[in-house]
Amino acid sequence: MTILPDPSPLAATCCSLGSGPLDEQESARYAALFKVLSDPARLQLLSQLTAAGCEPASVTELAASSDLSQPTVSHHLKKLTEAGLLTKVRRGRTITHQVRPEVFAELRRVLQMD
Repeated sequence: MTILPDPSPLAATCCSLGSGPLDEQESARYAALFKVLSDPARLQLLSQLTAAGCEPASVTELAASSDLSQPTVSHHLKKLTEAGLLTKVRRGRTITHQVRPEVFAELRRVLQMD
């Protein structure tokens, strides 16, 4: 049997999410977003997009700057786009993907611990 120490006053006050209690619909939405983000390849692609100042990038550009093949990059970008984390931008014949910063701002608000 493990005996836990008494929680400090700080520990007792830092356990709520910044946005307050989530309802069922919000919980499902955020769980789906975090599930998409739980893949290491997707996080790698997101980090590439954000490191470039959130400018749009093509599948070819992202594949060239990672260890991932073009089909793999396309698959992960599709998942990120379907989840609403990225948006597609057409530039002539090329389709690029761009981070939607407002969605990440929302996730930061949800995770902000008070």
